[in-house]
Amino acid sequence: MMEMLLRQCSKEFLHFAACLQPCRLQHCGQGHGRPGRFLVSRLFQPANLWEDRELGVEGRQGELTCRSQRLMLRAGLIHPASPGCYYYLPHTLRAVEKLVRVIDQEMRAIGGQKLNMPSLCAADLWKRSERWDLMGKELFRLRDRHNGEYCLGPTHEEAVTELIASLGSLSYRQLPLMLYQITRKFRDEPKPRFGLLRGREFYMKDMYTFDVSEEAARQTYDTVCQAYCHLFERLGLSFVKVRADTGSIGGKLSHEFQLPADIGEDRLLICANCSFSANVETVQAGEADCPECRGKLTETKGIEVGHTFYLGTKYSSIFSASYNTPQNKPAVTEMGCFGLGVTRILAASIEVLSTEDSIRWPGLLAPYQVCILPPKKGSKEEEAAGLVEALYDGLGEAVPALRGEVLLDDRTQLTIGKRLKDASRLGYPYVIVAGRRILEDQPHFEVCCQNTGETVFLTREGVFDFLRNVQTV
Repeated sequence: MMEMLLRQCSKEFLHFAACLQPCRLQHCGQGHGRPGRFLVSRLFQPANLWEDRELGVEGRQGELTCRSQRLMLRAGLIHPASPGCYYYLPHTLRAVEKLVRVIDQEMRAIGGQKLNMPSLCAADLWKRSERWDLMGKELFRLRDRHNGEYCLGPTHEEAVTELIASLGSLSYRQLPLMLYQITRKFRDEPKPRFGLLRGREFYMKDMYTFDVSEEAARQTYDTVCQAYCHLFERLGLSFVKVRADTGSIGGKLSHEFQLPADIGEDRLLICANCSFSANVETVQAGEADCPECRGKLTETKGIEVGHTFYLGTKYSSIFSASYNTPQNKPAVTEMGCFGLGVTRILAASIEVLSTEDSIRWPGLLAPYQVCILPPKKGSKEEEAAGLVEALYDGLGEAVPALRGEVLLDDRTQLTIGKRLKDASRLGYPYVIVAGRRILEDQPHFEVCCQNTGETVFLTREGVFDFLRNVQTV
């Protein structure tokens, strides 16, 4: 049995190695390729599109229970480390970094200031807010060598409020104050599943706001919610903002931002007659009519990708986070907190946009915007390989926004069809093929727009003009 397994592993490795053999494009500078060129043969994707093989999250086949998990594993975008924890491989990290840039743009546009707080949080802070016991087993808890108690922070309400309190009273002129971070978070999920949709270690954007009054805090709350709406609109994602329960975080008001999806774990009630929408947890059991217009409520499922809370003085009163009024008297700040699941947004977007066989990204987040396929080695079209190189090298000059965004699939020992299938699976928004029309008196490239299904044939200059409209971040 062991010998059979070794033979099978060897066969798969040889298949993988063959797929990664670089071509010998004219003037390509083989080995590492010409400086500045991004070659598919050099990509680190250990599970590089092996056919008919499923890598179970917990190491067993048959556990790939959602589309995004299956596609990301098959494409070599993530690799399981332990239950609920993953290696984010280069393509995925590029997409995550782009999403972080979009989030930064939206948060800074409303006055957000970025900081970074420790993941290791002292138990004392959590005990003062009484969440040390309330959170139960979801907290990862540990002791240091001096027997001090800590947890790995799933959120940072206690930490940020203690920070503000420790610096003394703020001036009313400094408010509203909006502080946010984008860091790894930890939650001891009882049963991690759905890949990056429900893990034990994940990236999250959490913002904490401080205001002078309830009215001002509610205005800030609306401002951040509007920024969230703009974020999801920029990503081209259909979302629903629903009334939500405050849960263990607490507060007076809460909303969730949900992406409708069959795989979603949240049940949502939506009224077609008005703007009312809510998580089923907030609606009276058995309620069939909208509480605002008495219209019929329709139930659907959603993936929670954002959560907002108006906290009032729940934390600021405990930690004495205050500001000085115009009369120079201390007053407790009004707070809000606002979360975005960064890696969950990434996986959820793949879940709702992709086909069963091919990843589709929000345009701004695709790891690479363009993939160019040179002719197959030994084909008639190979004589035009120099035109492909000229196109690749010229794109960065003609369209500066695409510098670093273009891949060259130099595996010319593979057919165009095989490489086109790989490009489709990985979801590059634009695939440029050097096919039969490359040999015409006026050479034309085939440009496939994967997100729309459109295919056009363009000259070199036509390709440049076409791609000038691509948005990048």
